[in-house]
Amino acid sequence: MSWLVTGGAGYIGAHIVRALAEAGLDPVVLDDLSSGDASFVPEGVPFVQGTILDRELVANTLREHGAEGVIHVAGFKYAGVSVQRPLHTYEQNVEGTRVVLAAMADAGVSNIVFSSSAAVYGTPDVALVTEDLPKRPASPYGESKLIGEWLLAAQGVATAASDSPLRHTALRYFNVVGSGDPSVYDMSPHNLFPIVFEMLIEGKTPRINGDDYDTPDGTNVRDYVHVSDIAAAHVVAAQRLSAGEPVEPAYNLGSQNGLSVREIMDAVARVTGIDFTPEIAPRRAGDPDRIVAIGELAARDLDWQMRYTLDEMVQSGWEARRNAG
Repeated sequence: MSWLVTGGAGYIGAHIVRALAEAGLDPVVLDDLSSGDASFVPEGVPFVQGTILDRELVANTLREHGAEGVIHVAGFKYAGVSVQRPLHTYEQNVEGTRVVLAAMADAGVSNIVFSSSAAVYGTPDVALVTEDLPKRPASPYGESKLIGEWLLAAQGVATAASDSPLRHTALRYFNVVGSGDPSVYDMSPHNLFPIVFEMLIEGKTPRINGDDYDTPDGTNVRDYVHVSDIAAAHVVAAQRLSAGEPVEPAYNLGSQNGLSVREIMDAVARVTGIDFTPEIAPRRAGDPDRIVAIGELAARDLDWQMRYTLDEMVQSGWEARRNAG
């Protein structure tokens, strides 16, 4: 039996594919390559190029590969850009998730791990985020992920009395960094690590947006979690669903401590050997001082833990980016 990974040619999805294979599960990739790279799919892993908006394609892929579940990673993931492209964001993330669920019903597949986002919380006024915190997404992206969770819950209720009730869970996380394979790196032009790496490669000085926040060093504090840890949690969630073991509707994959932007800049300078002093730019509107999630439920059920130091996260990401040329 296999697991279909939508978006499996992307940075996070490709790591999940590798983690599934290492766990003895058979991954299958469906990706339209809008933000992924076919070279990220390991040799020997079935790869179907196409969109999750194609219900027949998704259903046929599930049938042909005897899939027992879906790890749904595909989506439009740029929160800032989603403000300018709300209709595209909703099409990819809301309609895309609806189509995946419909295709699963067509194919008789009843397990799904949904790659959600901590963007569902918006900008909470608490330092530590728990799963039961009110959801107040601040962007179309965050809204679309929350609606995706609602779709899973609604389909779970609708199929509860059927022969194959939908079993589901959603994993929420903030900033994913590093690399577990030197051939796979974060290509996003909107994430901190790749932004800093590209600036250094181009001989430019990275910058910090505001250094007067109410934090120990004046810069924002956020969760930064290694992509291999994220991938491992997805696999354990899939295994629990497959085994019929209980799962929560949603889990935070959080660090509970967080890292500041300045700590990351210092680590980048230390690891790369490139001595630089970040420029200080104005604050970005709406940036809270600190948002860090508690991952206690995920630690209990999904073997969630932070297995990498900050320097290891930077080192692995830097090596992968440099290998890309």
